[in-house]
Amino acid sequence: DRGLRCAGKATLGAEVDVLLCDVGDAGSLAAMAKQTRVVLNCVGPYRFFGEPVVEACVENGASCIDISGEPQFLEGMYLKYNERAAEKGVYVVGSCGFDSIPADMGVLYTRDKLKGTLTAVESFLSVKSGPEGVCVHDGTWKSAVYGLADEDNLRKLRKKIGYAPVPIVGAKLKKRGFLFYNREFKEYCIPFMGSDGSVVKRTQRYLHTEFQETPVQYGAYVNVGGLGSVIKLMFAGMLFLLLVKFNFGRKLLTKYPEFFSAGRFTKKGPTQKQMDGTSFTMTFFGEGYSEGQDPQSGKPNVKICTEVKGPEPGYIATPIAMVQAAVSLLEDAASLPKRGGVYSPGAAFSKTKLIDRLNRCGVEFSVISKPEV
Repeated sequence: DRGLRCAGKATLGAEVDVLLCDVGDAGSLAAMAKQTRVVLNCVGPYRFFGEPVVEACVENGASCIDISGEPQFLEGMYLKYNERAAEKGVYVVGSCGFDSIPADMGVLYTRDKLKGTLTAVESFLSVKSGPEGVCVHDGTWKSAVYGLADEDNLRKLRKKIGYAPVPIVGAKLKKRGFLFYNREFKEYCIPFMGSDGSVVKRTQRYLHTEFQETPVQYGAYVNVGGLGSVIKLMFAGMLFLLLVKFNFGRKLLTKYPEFFSAGRFTKKGPTQKQMDGTSFTMTFFGEGYSEGQDPQSGKPNVKICTEVKGPEPGYIATPIAMVQAAVSLLEDAASLPKRGGVYSPGAAFSKTKLIDRLNRCGVEFSVISKPEV
């Protein structure tokens, strides 16, 4: 039980009770939230089931951590509950799973390891599987289907929030095309379609606004393999993007996830053998300016390469990340933002020992090559 101590509430003992609550029953959620300091909220797709849990936690004085990879949910919760959470002194920290702890904390780790000023980072995700292949539960698939179908509303939501623009410091990071060959990995790459980019941007905006830290530009990509993989992926992607626009298409996609994802998403989820044979590596290539060099003038003159690696991302690395985020919330309380509120992981945990905790639990952060001028 990691020996957690809950001030003013019972110590976590060997026996853990089961509390039954239902997202459709506000009273049951309130009763649950009143009995704890931190709720780990795993009710995806969050766009359908997440908000009642956040509301119950905020209103009843419990902090809340989720593993959502849905920008619309994450930013919607910021718009609706940030001020109330601040009043109540509780922390709502979204995307504390594989989306987006490795990316968000990885950018901060890279920044902290560079002697100088980091101004831009690109990350490349590789997922390796064993002979049994890789597989994900269809809850993640549903989140992607409904998220892509509702992109217009995400744009409207961001307009409503009225984010302050994040200044570009140093040379502007070039956006890469939809498909490109990466010589470092000898593989084709595409932009990462998850929430990492939006989460990292929220963290960078917060750290710049609150602490005047230099904001880091960020691009997220995923390695997809050789030409055969690319052809399969492009065919599946075009079919997905066509069907997702129509109600009938969305019904087909959610009813037959295995067929439309070539076996990657299933209603059963992965087998133990599949999980045991799968791992991930996220490699970060950073550039910036050496100490004493003005990042507002001239070209970047230092580079750094770092890496976050760990076990199977969805079912092994995600629980590790989520639980260690909760431990940080409880045990590193003095290093959290002074006010409660709705935060991205990097905004909440940049000053805590979260990366040390993750390293001890098998999600490992390391420097691959030191800065070279």
